[in-house]
Amino acid sequence: MSKAPIAELPKSVDPIRLAEQNRTLEGVVPLKGLARFREAVPGLQDGSECHVKLSFYQDSERRRVVSGELSAPVTLECQRCMTDMHTTLESRYDLGLVINDEQAQRLPKALEPFLFEDFSADLWAMVEDELLLVLPPFPLHERDECPAKEDLEALEPSNVASEPEVKKREDNPFSVLAGLKTTKH
Repeated sequence: MSKAPIAELPKSVDPIRLAEQNRTLEGVVPLKGLARFREAVPGLQDGSECHVKLSFYQDSERRRVVSGELSAPVTLECQRCMTDMHTTLESRYDLGLVINDEQAQRLPKALEPFLFEDFSADLWAMVEDELLLVLPPFPLHERDECPAKEDLEALEPSNVASEPEVKKREDNPFSVLAGLKTTKH
């Protein structure tokens, strides 16, 4: 039995209606359709997709909220060894759906604002924003998995000599300043 392919997430939806209906959307977003993300992650493999689950609802104070989960396998360049590093970007987030800055300012700190207009929210832009936020600024292999592991170990002395103890100064280094303060000029 083969698994049916997951449908593509719609690009644009009416988030107010989805929140009032307490709906959940699940699907994929092709990474090639996210221009800003493509610029940040050169060398994306053809057919790369981000798996997304979005739950729209109204909280106890009737604010419209979307809780999201995403997962996207990507290849980044390790900044330690400069070779390909396969990793999965993952995020869980809660966004308050707002139509203006005034509503955004009234959101509790637990909710980040997601601004939309004319009863239409761009879900792909939402996903792209979250992917950019979880993108590591300096991707690194785990130390034990990095091809540069041997070079790193060679640069680090195996038996770190204890640093010579610094002789404690018994007199106050600022005592000279104290003397200047009491001296009249």
